[in-house]
Amino acid sequence: MLTLESVSHTYPSGKRALSEATLEIPAGMFGLLGPNGAGKSTLMRCIATLQAPTSGRIRFGEIDVLRQPEALRATLGYLPQDFGVYPRVSAWDLLMHLAVLKGIEGRGERREVVERLLRQVNLWDVRRRAVASYSGGMRQRFGIAQALMGSPRLVIVDEPTAGLDPEERNRFNNLLAEIGEQVVVILSTHIVDDVADLCPRMAIIHDGRIVLHGVPSELVRPLAGRVWRGVASAGELPGLREQHRVISHRLRAGRTVVHVLADVRPGDGFEPVEPSLEDLYFSTLAASRAA
Repeated sequence: MLTLESVSHTYPSGKRALSEATLEIPAGMFGLLGPNGAGKSTLMRCIATLQAPTSGRIRFGEIDVLRQPEALRATLGYLPQDFGVYPRVSAWDLLMHLAVLKGIEGRGERREVVERLLRQVNLWDVRRRAVASYSGGMRQRFGIAQALMGSPRLVIVDEPTAGLDPEERNRFNNLLAEIGEQVVVILSTHIVDDVADLCPRMAIIHDGRIVLHGVPSELVRPLAGRVWRGVASAGELPGLREQHRVISHRLRAGRTVVHVLADVRPGDGFEPVEPSLEDLYFSTLAASRAA
């Protein structure tokens, strides 16, 4: 169990990136959902001991993360949003080097570990290619391989599917789901579908604050019967926003499809729809911004 108690962080510039973040994260996949700039990466960096929060406590099992950062790092796998690689080093050689840094001493053991990881992330056939030559999806799978080095009990992945094509995103998510059966995996993302597909528990962060957390299906339930879908022209959209609580709109096949949160039908042409995690996300952000 990973426990965060009133974690706050203010940068030297005075920008408050986190405000009293409190969460309990059990084993399995946990989604941290929020827009860009919400504080997701700052929170992940605090958990990963890359920066110390201004205040608050973080515990992982018996480990006091802020007082025992080395103990946490010994059981941590971390895939940051951006990571660099040596330009001409192969995946095999780089993972062998990382295995040494992780304290895997025997050469035979290192070879077994590296081979298992490369096969697990489906990179065995390209193990001798330079990682810098990999596609975006291949590099992310290599990133997961290095994060799993040393059999960590806590794995953090920060915006892992941003920029991936649908096929690579699906392959990567299947890999995360497999990993999440055994350890604590925190998926930090702004992509709602990733959380909906993978995470039995989640939290929404906005403006540095945890504004909602729990089981997705239970969080969505209060919206039942209150989400309405209609079609509006670009000229009608401002009027709809003035009269109703528009939680999202998007252009589909040349038409603007609008979702409205209301207790009664907002007007002719609107029909009730089953609320989704995306509806919950957008309505929560709208309420947070209004507050």
